[in-house]
Amino acid sequence: MTCPACGGNHIEMFFELESVPVNSCILLPSQEEATAYPHGQIQLGFCLDCGFMSNYAFKPHIPEYSERYEETQSYSATFNRFHQKLAQRLIEKYHLRNKHVVEIGCGKGEFLKMICAMGENRGTGFDPGAAARRPDEEFPESITFVRDFFSTAYADVNADIIICKMTLEHIHDVGSFLAEIRDCIGDRSGVPVFFQVPDATRILKDCAFEDIYYEHCSYFSEASLRALFARHGFEIDSVSTGFSGQYLTLEGVSNPSGSGIAPSASCHDLSSLKSLVTEFPRKLAVKQAQWRDHFQHLSAQRKKTVIWGAASKAVALMSSVNEAAHVEYGVDINPHKHGFFLPGGALPIVGPNFLAQYRPDHVIVMNPIYREEIERHLDDMNLHPVVATL
Repeated sequence: MTCPACGGNHIEMFFELESVPVNSCILLPSQEEATAYPHGQIQLGFCLDCGFMSNYAFKPHIPEYSERYEETQSYSATFNRFHQKLAQRLIEKYHLRNKHVVEIGCGKGEFLKMICAMGENRGTGFDPGAAARRPDEEFPESITFVRDFFSTAYADVNADIIICKMTLEHIHDVGSFLAEIRDCIGDRSGVPVFFQVPDATRILKDCAFEDIYYEHCSYFSEASLRALFARHGFEIDSVSTGFSGQYLTLEGVSNPSGSGIAPSASCHDLSSLKSLVTEFPRKLAVKQAQWRDHFQHLSAQRKKTVIWGAASKAVALMSSVNEAAHVEYGVDINPHKHGFFLPGGALPIVGPNFLAQYRPDHVIVMNPIYREEIERHLDDMNLHPVVATL
């Protein structure tokens, strides 16, 4: 086995899931299709050379990224506040006024639309699932969507900044991908890049198994993220965490004079990560057992239970804890999901208003950052279930 980030061959396997849906955000129209949806394996390995973690059972051609891949979070006021602050900060830091903003993995384009409107910028978004128009949204002519994966075929885009949010973790051969981005920039010096990925160190520390699913084939710590970008000719400005510690963000600029040789991860960084990797299976088993007991108790008491956040975390929960099958509905504020079913467990997706009639006893919030927002929704409907966070 070879590390996709650094090319090293000192890989230690540490976590495995035999059968998980190969997509977790696909909109499936029936329970039958959701139940029969294809499954794959997760075999996580840790690179002892650079600290990068990868699913070595991942098959890149299997996940579907199309218009029915629904990852949009912009219906959440909490997430929109985060996006607005981020857009404003990037505009101010990089003087993004009347500039060309390129976003790789733009999804349905909400952030690209926001940063272009706030800075009067032009935008090009790359995503095979991009939708130029939706019934409830409008996009200005200054934004172009390319329904394709970014590659050197688009070297002529001449970006003033390259943004890639929550996408790099979906790419298995991250070394080749960074090389393509660097080739597209060419000999231009100082082109800013902004990359955001889940923080793998938090996933290990918190045993956040809900953040381990098939599409996420690549997992970064600060050390491995720095090393990857330095190796491919980027000068790194900063690496930080955000969104309540869930996201890891790297900012840097192209550096044509760079040697392309990354500084080695420190022995301390690798030793700390190795300790977390070693402890992960044992700690995870304890956490999963606690949730199995919890679901068994709810089932025995015949408590009506829903999951709030009908997306990837919910699919990961139901793939890892069989007892979660007691849950009858997945709730989501994104109206484009309503009436569909989650892959694997075939959980029907409903909107918050459905709960006014259903009146759940328990609500399990998939992401604690949304708990206050969800509790306000429940209060507005005069509902007072027990609320728990994963």
